[in-house]
Amino acid sequence: MNESFSIDIWSDVVCPFCYLGTRQLQSALDRFEHAEYVALRHRAFELDPGAPANYNLSLNELLAKKYSMPVERASSLNARMESEAAALGMTWKMEDARPGNTFNAHRLVALSATQGLADFMSERLFRAYFCEGALVSDTALLDALASDVGVIGSNDLWNGDDFSGEVRLDEAEAQELGVTGVPSMLVDGKFMIVGAQGADQILDVLERAWAKRQTAATPA
Repeated sequence: MNESFSIDIWSDVVCPFCYLGTRQLQSALDRFEHAEYVALRHRAFELDPGAPANYNLSLNELLAKKYSMPVERASSLNARMESEAAALGMTWKMEDARPGNTFNAHRLVALSATQGLADFMSERLFRAYFCEGALVSDTALLDALASDVGVIGSNDLWNGDDFSGEVRLDEAEAQELGVTGVPSMLVDGKFMIVGAQGADQILDVLERAWAKRQTAATPA
């Protein structure tokens, strides 16, 4: 096979379903017999492009305000998300989460992609937000996370607009495709998976996409 089997995944680093979906995708890939041909591309999607660097509200309070629900209800929903994460081997601390703007985090992922480290950078950002109570809009924090992963040159990002265009292009392409929620995974340019559907469902789509490619490549 000469061409890679692409999976484009639009996500945001403060989106719980995105973190779950990414882990489910990895679980599916662990069982996908053609995983060696897969090229995973992390694409930017901001849940709230107008978000401030830091809210003066907890995640529970912000969720309650956004959806006009009691804080207790928001806390219950987040506790349910923590349970789903635990089933995938993760320990989330939603009460400690610090919501804020994610544009620079996406720029950092775009930079990491040029160094072959996007998978690791994306995972590190997710873990910082959901498990460590980190403010992912803080550029000093982003530099520290980049260092953890081995990404070079992150501190240069904040002095200019490098990789801003890549983030905007990702978001524009998502809009063209009609993506309104994340995670959204475009498999081999043909099959779209929306949401954290589960590893089995994702694996089924991977196998169908592979079969379709093989059928198309077979001479009549």
